Amino acid sequence: MLDVINDFLSGKVLIPVVLGLGSYFTIRSRFVQFRYFLHAFSVLQGSWRTGGHHLSAFQALTLSLAGRVGTGNIVGVGIAVSMGGPGAVFWMWMTALLGMSSSFFECTLGQLYKRSDGNGLYRGGPSWYIQHGLNKRGLGIIAALLLLVTFGFAINGLESHAVSHSLKDAFGLAPMWSGLALSLLLGAVFIGGIKRIASVADLLVPLKVLAYIGVTGYVIVLQFDQVPAMLMTIIRSAFGLDQVFGGLLGSAIIMGVRRGVFSNEAGLGSAPNVASVAKIDHPAAQGVVQAFSVFVDTFVICTCTALLILLSGFYSPGFEGDGVALAQNSLAAVVGEWGRMFISVVLALFVFTAMLYNYYLGENSLRFMFGTPRKTLLLYRSMVLVLVFWGSVEDLSTVLAFADITMTLLALVNLVAMALLFKICMRILRDYDNQRRAGIKTPIFDSSKFLDLDLDPLAWPPQSGAPHMANRSATPVSSGASTQSA
Repeated sequence: MLDVINDFLSGKVLIPVVLGLGSYFTIRSRFVQFRYFLHAFSVLQGSWRTGGHHLSAFQALTLSLAGRVGTGNIVGVGIAVSMGGPGAVFWMWMTALLGMSSSFFECTLGQLYKRSDGNGLYRGGPSWYIQHGLNKRGLGIIAALLLLVTFGFAINGLESHAVSHSLKDAFGLAPMWSGLALSLLLGAVFIGGIKRIASVADLLVPLKVLAYIGVTGYVIVLQFDQVPAMLMTIIRSAFGLDQVFGGLLGSAIIMGVRRGVFSNEAGLGSAPNVASVAKIDHPAAQGVVQAFSVFVDTFVICTCTALLILLSGFYSPGFEGDGVALAQNSLAAVVGEWGRMFISVVLALFVFTAMLYNYYLGENSLRFMFGTPRKTLLLYRSMVLVLVFWGSVEDLSTVLAFADITMTLLALVNLVAMALLFKICMRILRDYDNQRRAGIKTPIFDSSKFLDLDLDPLAWPPQSGAPHMANRSATPVSSGASTQSA
């Protein structure tokens, strides 16, 4: 029953909505993801650290990549290729191109409606822009609950299972011990809160991404003469024009779009939670950075995995097995048995940083609903660690179907909110465009130009010479109370 519901929601409802709104956002914004692609490097330049208590745009990027670059980049791509053929890769690319605009707008909204906690840190996400942008706290609570259940609990247990069994296959390590080690390491990071999570992500995310690109790139270079032909096979298969994979056209589209959406998370409502933590000069600047993270996730990491599999000689149509086994066997076929161990180690890094990201999404949801009671956070941390250990030793496949359903519902709530707030998004983008056209390299957001919006003056103070917003009070991040529009 869960599979039937999931297939209907993700296949018949979510995919058309994601692609439709992604296309609409792209056209209305005049292809913002392409216009500002290179500009993302300028935003990141000099933003490695902000100093003080604030988190930087680069740290927000590594936090988002901690979640985006996870099991989906290995397991998800393996499943997509095994069930949809090479053509699935093309549809993952197309989904990412449209998803970059969705990610731009949802993360811009997250920044726009973020709230300061008074200590130099910010919190935001779909629940915040639903409450303060649409004045619908009840719907914001529903989004927070779906986020908590999906990422805080279900996906953490599932990813623990994937990595523990991968380590067992590669090293013979009992799942119980890998689960225990994972729980202890996560617990040590959880205690430090978002700043420690950001610090760990700063270290591990570039390490895991560069290591994975380096090894998979080595395999691709070894067989570089076959790459052009394989790229043509991917394109032909995407439209049913390849004789070998012609019968997989429907599966290629469905699996490519579905795995693409769940890998890069564009529009799902998860990334805005971490995009909101950064101190940045303009909300749209963070949108530019987060659109770039979708590119890294799909066009770089997922493509590396796909070419590794397709060029290895191990893959054949109708392969039966999970995505991890396909990636492990593909790498081992080219570089030898150490390839299996490498995939397991990289997967462990992917999962560890993704779990930190998932944990923070759950914590953020709790803070939106209940504020910051210490006992609630301690209970949540304990439950997550227990679930991580349990997932390492138990098959939670039923939880996967449930998590897919709750994630789809979260995405639908978020996408509806984005559509309703799109006019505000365009106002913010036009403000950014106008400043850029005026020759301003680093546009500054002046909240005094947007007095009709329910913004936090601690997060977005009026600029020098602007009217003082004395009639507006900030909503402390620890409370869920709504503020009134000016």
